[in-house]
Amino acid sequence: MFSRRTLIGATAAMAAAPAALRAQAWKGQYPELVFAIIPSENASGVINRYTPFVESLTRTLGTKVTLRVANDYAAVIEGQRAGNIHLASYGPSSFARALMTGAQIEAFAIEVNLDGTKGYHSVFYVRKDSPYQTIEDLKGRNLGLVDPNSTSGNNVPRFAMNKMGINPDQFFGKVVYTGSHENAVIALGQGTVDVAANWWNDEQESNLLRMARKGMVKAEDFRIIFKSEQIVNSPLAYLTSLPAELRAAIRTAVLEMPEKDRAAFDAIYEGKQKPWEPVDNAAYQPIIELNRFVDNLRRQRG
Repeated sequence: MFSRRTLIGATAAMAAAPAALRAQAWKGQYPELVFAIIPSENASGVINRYTPFVESLTRTLGTKVTLRVANDYAAVIEGQRAGNIHLASYGPSSFARALMTGAQIEAFAIEVNLDGTKGYHSVFYVRKDSPYQTIEDLKGRNLGLVDPNSTSGNNVPRFAMNKMGINPDQFFGKVVYTGSHENAVIALGQGTVDVAANWWNDEQESNLLRMARKGMVKAEDFRIIFKSEQIVNSPLAYLTSLPAELRAAIRTAVLEMPEKDRAAFDAIYEGKQKPWEPVDNAAYQPIIELNRFVDNLRRQRG
């Protein structure tokens, strides 16, 4: 004879079974997940920073997560549009661009600064020993931008210069896309460009400081002549076509990683960021408007 406890246990087991079956179903459908990141630094830097992250996800999810180092921002956007990249780390403008071009993706985690803010800045660097004090001083000189889909390395600088009444393609002798934030600083140091756009969180963290910690440059060799208003921080995003159970598993694994696998989290940010927090696509609507503004500038100026 069945007891009441037995019946309750059986009912609970039956209820749990469909969820377990659904979890097994996505593992059969996705024996491998691809994670890609925009090229903010050289390929070896990305690999060193994110290999512990994908290894941690692999262990937690129970399915292989492969790191893909993209050649440019557009490769990540196109990869998610095509469904070949399941999970990606974006900059704000590249994420907004992906949404604008039809990628079926959803932001689920946002970077958080040590002071609790969720934003960063675009800055213009010059060499410390140069005579330039303002953007206006650089007429006829060479400007280093990062990538057409970079927020701090292209769109915010173009928006800021438009407010100054500057058309960069006419004002500067040459506008160069360097391909990554690191390359922009290197080009500035080598004299290929006279001013370079880059990202800057605060006095404790920036791309320049990361490069200095790696011994690539001396931070004191450069100085800032312009800093933008705060920009919403970068998101992690996954395909909305992934099964709901898989998206939930990814979201939980990422948001809990700073607590459960601190070493993997610190490998990315070197102790210069707080844990990720939840976010959604609505947070990036202002960046979509920024992209549209910059697109219109390009059309107007040919």
